[in-house]
Amino acid sequence: MKKLLLYLAFGTTMLAACNAQTGGDADDNSPEGRAVTDKKISKRDAGITRTNAYNDLFLDSTALVNYIATNKVPDSIARRLTSFYNARNYQYAWFASDGLTEQARGFWNLLDYTINHVKDSSLRDKALQKRMDALTSEESLRFSAGDKNTLQTEFQMSTAFLKYMLGYYADGQVKRKEMERFIPRKKEDAQYLADSLLTKKHKDNKYYEDVNPAYGALKQEAGRYLDIVRKGGWPQIASIKDIKPGAASPVNLQLKHRLAMTGDMPAGDTSAVYNDTLEQGIRNFQERMGYTPTGKLTDAQLKDLNVSAQTRLEQILMNMERMRWMPVAPSGNLIVVNIPEFVLHVYEGKEKAFDMNVVVGKEGHSTMMFNGDLNQVVFSPYWNVPPSIVRNEILPKLSSNPGYLESQNMEQVGTEGGLPRIRQRPGPDNALGRVKFLFPNSFNIYFHDTNAKGIFSKDKRAYSHGCIRLSEPEKMAQYLLRNDPQWDPASIESAMNSGTEKYVRLKNAVPVVITYYTAWVDERGRLNFRDDIYGHDRDLAGKMFTGKKQTAKR
Repeated sequence: MKKLLLYLAFGTTMLAACNAQTGGDADDNSPEGRAVTDKKISKRDAGITRTNAYNDLFLDSTALVNYIATNKVPDSIARRLTSFYNARNYQYAWFASDGLTEQARGFWNLLDYTINHVKDSSLRDKALQKRMDALTSEESLRFSAGDKNTLQTEFQMSTAFLKYMLGYYADGQVKRKEMERFIPRKKEDAQYLADSLLTKKHKDNKYYEDVNPAYGALKQEAGRYLDIVRKGGWPQIASIKDIKPGAASPVNLQLKHRLAMTGDMPAGDTSAVYNDTLEQGIRNFQERMGYTPTGKLTDAQLKDLNVSAQTRLEQILMNMERMRWMPVAPSGNLIVVNIPEFVLHVYEGKEKAFDMNVVVGKEGHSTMMFNGDLNQVVFSPYWNVPPSIVRNEILPKLSSNPGYLESQNMEQVGTEGGLPRIRQRPGPDNALGRVKFLFPNSFNIYFHDTNAKGIFSKDKRAYSHGCIRLSEPEKMAQYLLRNDPQWDPASIESAMNSGTEKYVRLKNAVPVVITYYTAWVDERGRLNFRDDIYGHDRDLAGKMFTGKKQTAKR
């Protein structure tokens, strides 16, 4: 009862000072406020308003008081919840008016992985699981601040977040106030944000990057790029049309200076000649940007070269945020697809087994970010044509060519929702190629072979309707079935070419994580950047940084 009275008094004081839905000031000098502060609860940040908030939804502080009381939340979590929302000025963490936040999807994927693969049943919440499974399967959603179901899920997510953080970072790598900033709270100047991350010192010398090396590597790069920005950035290079190997040009000096600033070539080369050193510097730059390293710049690559140091710093900071939601110490096998990289990575614990080039969804048919469990290999598969393709592509062709289905080795197998159900038979012309790999999900996304092999030679590979095409599907099948004596390489090749569909269930499902990183440090210590192919960086930058225009979710 004493705990309940404390929270009720605290909530009443906050409500009297300012209803949190206005994002205004709060009275932190009240006796209740001081009592809460004494218990290591952050003061309410009245500096967060609707104008500078990361999110556009605010909740009433009494809603949290009621949630704590109704659900009999333990005192240790209740105090953390209060502190968490005080630090946000009662701004939603997981929902915005236009849908789930990027952090909601990221944390939910991490939580799902932890529950199902780390086998931590203490984090399981069946009601939350049902609700989030439904929400994460939808791309377009609208939410209002006062909706009871949304509020309930918001608080359940925050409770799960706190339990996860306390359970997995109990030895102090993430301090309370840092934990409260895992989900951005307000727009900040990128240079100020980078500086605050870099200069923060802990008395116990424990830091989050100690347990998340990928985050730590990007944090180091944030320091390097912050220094470049503070020194004025790099000059823009107007044109490369006059440069060629072996010839002298003032542009070559500009290129050498620019490439030396980002470590692509040694500093101090004052020759105006397009020499081997410059060519290798260009190759290094091209590799870091995901291009074939030819040593000769194209106009498209010049645009990448001219992206400002400030923009690159912001890109680093945004991807540091995303890296908070990756499993930091995976056990067993793990498949990670990085959409902007167009590459699939296979891990065995912390060690990488191999990489594989992939094709992902084109804009308008985006490959979604989610987790799944790869549990089946399907040899010589049918292609069940998605209704959207039937409606938009096949029916128009059928209207002008009644023999279109037969010409494509397709057949109708009933109707559904007023549309014919169409599938393509197994065979050499099948759109899925000779094998597919299933990890059940609400987006109907899977890995598969393809007959369009030429696409893999391209640097940018966003061409599919959402599924992920593999450059080496036979290698993937052999790897997944390597411990099954029934499936040696010869039997796999035979099944892939049999023309008869066959499902093979894996003895142990392999977790799949679909990610979206446009900046990261690779195994060779090189900072990579990629294009923001779906506009996620653009949307996130508008929420995170001052001076950026916030865009509506498309």
